[in-house]
Amino acid sequence: MPKSNVNVSLNSYDDIFSTEESRQEEQREQVQQIPIRELFPFKDHPFKVLDDEAMQRTVESVAQYGVLAPLIARPRAEGGYEIISGHRRQHAAELAGLETLPVIVREMSDDAAVILMVDSNLQRENILPSERAFAYKMKLEAIKKQGARSDLTSGQVVQKSKLSIEQVAEGTGEGYKTVQRFIRLTNLVPELLDMVDEKKIAFNPAVELSYLDEAQQRDFLEAMNDTQNFPSLSQAQRLKKMAQNGQFSYDVAFAIMGEAKKDELDKVVIKNDTLKKYFPRSYTPKQMEDTIIKLLEQWQKKRQRSEER
Repeated sequence: MPKSNVNVSLNSYDDIFSTEESRQEEQREQVQQIPIRELFPFKDHPFKVLDDEAMQRTVESVAQYGVLAPLIARPRAEGGYEIISGHRRQHAAELAGLETLPVIVREMSDDAAVILMVDSNLQRENILPSERAFAYKMKLEAIKKQGARSDLTSGQVVQKSKLSIEQVAEGTGEGYKTVQRFIRLTNLVPELLDMVDEKKIAFNPAVELSYLDEAQQRDFLEAMNDTQNFPSLSQAQRLKKMAQNGQFSYDVAFAIMGEAKKDELDKVVIKNDTLKKYFPRSYTPKQMEDTIIKLLEQWQKKRQRSEER
């Protein structure tokens, strides 16, 4: 058989193995030790990093064992790295005195980074309504940008918007409408949103109040403070309807918020400051309650004897 003029270069087994190993190494994400000073929070990060009891436990764990789960970050154009996942771990490490952190560095677009940032943080157990609201909104906007099209009819746009919100809801345990209602909370002024986080205003009334514009919300806030009442769902719904009909005003809000709620008609409330005037400082609320009940029982017996005469 005639020999081919083509030169065939045979690589050794070690050369082949090294080439394949290098190829896999390049594709595999590497955990790097990054100085803490080079790590920066995600822009408009909606999740709060609090110095609470849970953070203190995390600091103690980090001081003892280090940061076991690497952070995820992406390079910043101005230098350093933007944290996508791991803000609480970074803060705990800083408080524990660590100088470097294990980090997986990824090249990611803005929209992809937002989606990963939201999804990784939504796995936490305790999330405030405001955190959930702004996280859902950020993810929704990122999903819309990824699939933006200019050739859709109005009907298609509505359907696409619903599908986008359904994408936001995936993996959260929340339904499409619930996610939509959480996003409504981002329309509340900060003072009202704080009251939702503090559980002073319930979720459903808060959603109804989100349809008031900023000036109307400010008037409502003043009326609520003046009446010392928080809104029920029916009150919030009436205020929303008034606003939609162009009939909203501070006086209207004051009148509605000044109404006695159904569950308060059968309730007598005595402020602690009023009660404390009649009891020693050492008395607990339970001791005060027991004493009041005993006094009422004595008063009732005295009345009964008086009526029997």
